[in-house]
Amino acid sequence: MQKVYWKVIFFGLIFFGAGSASVSAAFWEMDEHPMIHDPSMIKEGDTWWTFGTGEVDKNGIRVIYSHDGRNWNEAPVVFPQPVNWWRQYVPNHTSAQWAPDIQYFNGRYWLYYSVSSFGSNQSLIGLLSTESIASGNWRDDGLVVRSTTNDNYNAIDGDLVIDEHGQPWLSYGSHWSGIKLTKLDARTMKPTGQTYSIAARPNHPEGAIEAPSITYRDGYYYLFVSFDKCCDGLNSTYKVAVGRSTDITGPYLDKSGNNMLYGGGTIFDSGNDKWIGPGHQDVLNNNIFVRHAYDADRNGLPSLLINDLYWDSQGWPTY
Repeated sequence: MQKVYWKVIFFGLIFFGAGSASVSAAFWEMDEHPMIHDPSMIKEGDTWWTFGTGEVDKNGIRVIYSHDGRNWNEAPVVFPQPVNWWRQYVPNHTSAQWAPDIQYFNGRYWLYYSVSSFGSNQSLIGLLSTESIASGNWRDDGLVVRSTTNDNYNAIDGDLVIDEHGQPWLSYGSHWSGIKLTKLDARTMKPTGQTYSIAARPNHPEGAIEAPSITYRDGYYYLFVSFDKCCDGLNSTYKVAVGRSTDITGPYLDKSGNNMLYGGGTIFDSGNDKWIGPGHQDVLNNNIFVRHAYDADRNGLPSLLINDLYWDSQGWPTY
């Protein structure tokens, strides 16, 4: 799958409707939605941090932060210079790193990220960690998983999930044979044991599924994925689909009982006339839903969208 990302041409302010004692709204209203692609968000103390794919032709992972939920600032990128060991696995990698995922577990913040090249599945997922995001002191924890052109999967779009027993797992994947899942060692946060296939689109001409995000709630694991065409501005057809399972390794079924391993998935967010191609979603604390979409009023600028996440009487997510 070829991912193409937009350069930052504007950096704006964001207003978090949720999180404010005086305002409660499903859609977090923003003065102007900041440009970001593939967002992953977390809160450390009183500061919100959002990590996203880096700018085209520039090094690093983009980071934005806010102390009050209204006024946002841009932090220094993670990886202002490429790390030497990447070229051992992806010799022709792009300068920007893709699809970061930030999570907190066992006293540390873990940042998974992707290194790849356009149109290729010669890719890797790497790992950084820190005791404090604000410190900026990241430890390089090295390679997590890789894929080569001989594999039928793509090792990008990593997402950390903690299961009902407190054990860490990593889901990942983009196109090819779809979404993979592997259990992690809680000490190293790297794979241990087998790799499971949990979602795919075998009947789609491009196998267009990626960006998994799993969350556990009330006896079910919910798998959110992105379908169809990303990264083409107002021509994007990206959308978010979801299914659920009582076991983290699947099977994940949609509302109609279709298995996501064979193309199933209930559409959760397909955008509207204003917000085109929403996707690469992140779920925070089971009550916040984050993704990017392309702003039709700003020539398709990829922008941050946030909603309060709710759950219906049948246990399905809604907003």
